[in-house]
Amino acid sequence: MPKTTIVLTYPGSSHEFPTGITGAEVAASIGKRLATDAIALKLDGQLQDLSRPITKDASFAVVTPKTREGKLDEDALRCIRHTAEHIATEAICRLWPETKLVYGPVIDEGFYADIDLDHKISVDEFPMIEAEMAKIIADNRPLTRYEMPRAEALKKLEHEGNPYKLDNAKNADSDTLSFYVTGDKVGEDFEDLCMGPHAPSTGRVAAFKLTAVAGAYLHGDQTQKQLQRIYGTAFHDRRELDAHLARIAEAKKRDHRIIGQQLDLFHQQEEAPGSVFWHDKGWTLWRIVENYIRDTLRKAGYIEVRTPQLLDRALWEKSGHWEKYKELMFITESEKHTFAVKPMNCPCHIQIFNQGVKSYRQLPLRMAEFGACHRNEPGGTLHGIMRVRAFTQDDAHIFCTEDQIASEVAEFVRILRKVYADFGFTDVVVKLATRPEKRIGSDSSWDRTEKALADAMQLIGMQYDLNPGEGAFYGPKLEFDISDALGRLWQLGTIQVDTNLPERLGARYIGEDNSEHVPVMLHRAILGSLERFLGILIEHYAGAFPLWLSPVQVCVASITDKQEETGWRVANELRTAGLRIQTDFRNMTINAKVAESESAKIPYLLVIGEREAASNTVAVRARGRKNLGAMSVAGFVTLVQKDWPPSLESIP
Repeated sequence: MPKTTIVLTYPGSSHEFPTGITGAEVAASIGKRLATDAIALKLDGQLQDLSRPITKDASFAVVTPKTREGKLDEDALRCIRHTAEHIATEAICRLWPETKLVYGPVIDEGFYADIDLDHKISVDEFPMIEAEMAKIIADNRPLTRYEMPRAEALKKLEHEGNPYKLDNAKNADSDTLSFYVTGDKVGEDFEDLCMGPHAPSTGRVAAFKLTAVAGAYLHGDQTQKQLQRIYGTAFHDRRELDAHLARIAEAKKRDHRIIGQQLDLFHQQEEAPGSVFWHDKGWTLWRIVENYIRDTLRKAGYIEVRTPQLLDRALWEKSGHWEKYKELMFITESEKHTFAVKPMNCPCHIQIFNQGVKSYRQLPLRMAEFGACHRNEPGGTLHGIMRVRAFTQDDAHIFCTEDQIASEVAEFVRILRKVYADFGFTDVVVKLATRPEKRIGSDSSWDRTEKALADAMQLIGMQYDLNPGEGAFYGPKLEFDISDALGRLWQLGTIQVDTNLPERLGARYIGEDNSEHVPVMLHRAILGSLERFLGILIEHYAGAFPLWLSPVQVCVASITDKQEETGWRVANELRTAGLRIQTDFRNMTINAKVAESESAKIPYLLVIGEREAASNTVAVRARGRKNLGAMSVAGFVTLVQKDWPPSLESIP
């Protein structure tokens, strides 16, 4: 006999309700203010509409625009943005009734809607679309969900004649399919095939903006017809939207692709898609970062290795990568052998570990490589130096015993935090990704390795969030996000526990019991892809790097050609002191030279005129046109040395 009551548990209490009560009704029973603010509900951690009936005992939480700490609630934002996408597509269909809707997900900064429409929508038409959206929002109509059995829904979609929605439905892994209607008149009001959830009504979208239009292919397949992709975003109020749009404007100014050209750091071209041509200044920046990490790892007891770029397919088959990563590999043939350009370094490091017999006394063995990797990423996903096909990782693998996991992870996190701080990133968010549904290994093994990672975080007193089910199939991992100058989160570092690959590739050590054991392999990186990290670094500083990172640290400039000889002597003294120098003895006004130095974002400009040449001094200008006055070269060197990071022993 069906239950007539259910028990809902929410923060601080549990209560009994009639079976079939909706989230909105539960919120109203808790308090009028909560009912007014409610956007959606979480039932056993799953986000769903307020209007859906609840038929089982569950943990329950009402999602409102802001958390108890006063921060924007990400779940509420997702619902608002999903609803805004629904409203945008209705507005487009009102203006161009021949539109065929394709797909409309929420993304990190807002949403997008893929449409098939012969008319090419331009940015100039956004105000017209937004005006139509405003009418729909002003109507404050409810978002009504209804469900149909899969077979019945497929017939309905086939009858409607939208091949894209029919394709989406066929690919859905569900016995029932859901539709959302803007209003309460099913069959009359605008509706769309959609999983939801949505906000309760259109009026909850208080602030929105369409931001861009671009081309897109169905499922990213370039053999398919090109669609139009309309981007937008939405917030709970106008102030939040205005702040977001200001961040977007600032992000455009900081775009690493633009700054990379302005500062002559790198370029990219069609003949080498997904690859980077590093110029002298950009490669100098690269070497500064690489040598900094190399120096850090050397102090932490790592050995550095170098492994081949091309490896026979047999190794990749043995490791399991051929089955899982073949589509992302660049493959070539020679002398009847098939080779792959390595997409990752881990199988190669095990080959080095396997040379000779290893004892437990040699563990942990920390093996690092600035490994050049290649992955055949789809062309549509490439983005400057942030997403490339040819990249280098600050990769390392720690071979250890199970008992050493916690201490090794704790030491890794200590180093990682120091590195991030030296680069100017002090806000670090950590997530512990636990066992996925499809995995290898016993539950007891997962219990131990997950606990080891949690113990490591406790050991160093660092807070972390759980990311349930997002671990690798072979083991749990910690993920590290940093926050940049605009508050954007970037996932950088990771450390993953793996016993699968060492087992597959025959890695063994002799334990204290004189028996063979499989080592635990900790896959770890601090920066990840150096290309991507440099892109993040460029945008974080907007190209105005701190002194120790600046490819050119000092420009020595003369006021007239009479000071050129003194200028060369000063430049040589600074080079001897270990600074990276640029000279400017051209026949130009000093104001023009100051302007060029500022545009190049050089930290210091040393000006030499008649007075400075006579007194053996230099007039020092700091970036930002700050006049620091005259001083000796030795005094200037003493001044700037304090800006070098404490862990750095040498700068190239």
